[in-house]
Amino acid sequence: MATSQTNGSSYCKVWARRDDYERLPSDSFLTAYMVVLSIASLCFIVLVKRTRSKDVHRWLQNAGVALNKVAKTAKEIERKVFHLAGLLVPLIYQVLLREGYSKQFCAGICWTITILGVTSDLARVHIPFVQRNWPLKSILREKEKNQLCGGSYFSLGCTLAIQLFDPVIAMTSIIFLVLGDMSAALIGRSFGQSVCNIKVGPGGKKSVEGSLGMFFCCFAFGCTIFHQVHLREYAVFVASLVATLVELYEPLGVNDNVSIPVLSSLALTFGFGRTFNCEPSRSPLLWYPHSN
Repeated sequence: MATSQTNGSSYCKVWARRDDYERLPSDSFLTAYMVVLSIASLCFIVLVKRTRSKDVHRWLQNAGVALNKVAKTAKEIERKVFHLAGLLVPLIYQVLLREGYSKQFCAGICWTITILGVTSDLARVHIPFVQRNWPLKSILREKEKNQLCGGSYFSLGCTLAIQLFDPVIAMTSIIFLVLGDMSAALIGRSFGQSVCNIKVGPGGKKSVEGSLGMFFCCFAFGCTIFHQVHLREYAVFVASLVATLVELYEPLGVNDNVSIPVLSSLALTFGFGRTFNCEPSRSPLLWYPHSN
């Protein structure tokens, strides 16, 4: 395997063919990926909404969920399934880029939506009339009734990822947030401490099973998005691990809807920066120069 000298002492190995450095994934692949993922999520939402509660309970029991966990798991599914709508963010972002709009234009739209959303949420918290008539109050957690809800933090996290990182990196991190966090919640609620009786996270409120579910979910989706990228496993593994640990511990008390997309984007950037440091002009971080 050939090497090239740089700075007298360090060197780079030529570990991949030139074809491995092509600009991947393509715009058409990303668009198709986001469309299929969004349609599948929409079908799942419709299925859950149209299924009677007792049928959901029966499915959970048949899946091996303990009887004393069925009711709470069913309620968590009803709450979390709404979060799948968050997959519209990377879908719309990719469609706008494909139509020729710039990354900064898309970020501007996100900031506008975030500011309006947070302002409305603050009105819900502080104005009784708005609080009584809030359309989504049925899915709010008890702790969210008197503070900003997860949707406000989700919007901010997505906006920061889109503003600060390459499009494909931002889209992947948002998928980690939506599907990874949902996997952790549903698997943890269904099977938490059934196999590994160890309490983890702040106050021991989370489970090893839930965290493993999130890690493997993020890793699987990351590898499929970057399926043709050489050594993709390195960057995706690091980012999946970061996303899982952030969801588990919420470092510095920052809401994980903000920290997961930002920190997992940083991890993907670092990972691909490491694997492509010998060929920086071919780095995945430069796949979409038209989007800047």
